[in-house]
Amino acid sequence: MAATGHASIKSHDGVSTLAGRWPLLGQRRPLVVYLCAIVGLDLIAMVVLGASTSLRWRDLLMFCALMGCGAVCIEATRRLGMPAGVARDLLSAWWLPVALLLPPVYALFSPIVLQILLQVRVKATVLYRRVFSSAAIGLAGCVASLAFHHVVDDPWALSQGDGGSIFYAVAAAALFSLLNISLIAIAAHTADPETPWREVLWNKESLLLDIVELCLGVTVSIGCGVNLVLLLLALPPVVLLQRSLLHAQLQAAARTDAKTGLLNAAAWQREADTEIVRARRTGDTLALLIIDIDHFKRVNDAHGHLVGDQVLVGVAATLRSQLRDYDVVGRFGGEEFVVLLPGADIHEARRVAERLRTRIGHMAIPADDALIRVTISVGVALMSVHGDDLIELLAAADLALYRAKELG
Repeated sequence: MAATGHASIKSHDGVSTLAGRWPLLGQRRPLVVYLCAIVGLDLIAMVVLGASTSLRWRDLLMFCALMGCGAVCIEATRRLGMPAGVARDLLSAWWLPVALLLPPVYALFSPIVLQILLQVRVKATVLYRRVFSSAAIGLAGCVASLAFHHVVDDPWALSQGDGGSIFYAVAAAALFSLLNISLIAIAAHTADPETPWREVLWNKESLLLDIVELCLGVTVSIGCGVNLVLLLLALPPVVLLQRSLLHAQLQAAARTDAKTGLLNAAAWQREADTEIVRARRTGDTLALLIIDIDHFKRVNDAHGHLVGDQVLVGVAATLRSQLRDYDVVGRFGGEEFVVLLPGADIHEARRVAERLRTRIGHMAIPADDALIRVTISVGVALMSVHGDDLIELLAAADLALYRAKELG
């Protein structure tokens, strides 16, 4: 990862002390600039809108009630913990009513309250990520709020079932979702330009969750407009949905390698066994690759384990981008990865192996003022030629990997 060279002081493991204390400084310079710009814009919007907004007890009461509901959701799901990686939640059910019913300045402050609770009560993460998340959600909510209030003179018309107001509320909620995802996607792509845009934008599951959040947010907004007491009726189903969502994510996290996002060894073996059984039944070909990063220990020794982790993440991302959706790829541990290629013969398997070797060889991971490049060795095994079950295929591919390393 990039770090400011003039202020870095190397520790014994090669990780800069300054970047260790301030993780943001260890990120790529364009990412640091982008994050600071978003947070700065959020602060400016707070000052400008805060100075032009009159505080009313009715607005403050509704804001506190919605934030209280968000706090209850967070506390109710706290014992489940948070899955590895980016976890989805349904807190937009409380952010959206703030944006739709209250002056836009409240939309800037609402994510700060709940992000602080998430940091303190659920999962402490790198602080700059929480700050950026608050700013991105706040700006998206503020823009949606400004747009809604521009076209709807009286936001409380939502409570009267006015069709036009409901339509504009749905449009504003969609705008909020689009802006929030775009701001986060730009940050993710800036952090790793090699990552395809399709991996940082929507997929089917996230799109479905966005639609659910949109529906919940608009429904809660209508209920708030009728009577704040109706929040007590909306809270239990939202809590149940939130817990169900986190439970599903925890199940997925149990199958996933935390560092790379690939299948872990146990999950990969289950998937591979299923594919082998299917190939036996249908008579299809099937190939297995074992991939090992050459001299990975030297990277850890020279640049530190944090940079080594970034190399693993980069290799995993390259594997995902170069393989088919139905290929089974996982991390076996350390610097070793495994890939199952359903329907591939020996020639196709070798072509895939060579393509992966070339792509990963061109990959560059920034570390301080240098770019880290790695190479891989690949062992290939074909079903019915080198073995008939997973153990035999792994042994044959491992032997081929050993020979490939001997040949350099």
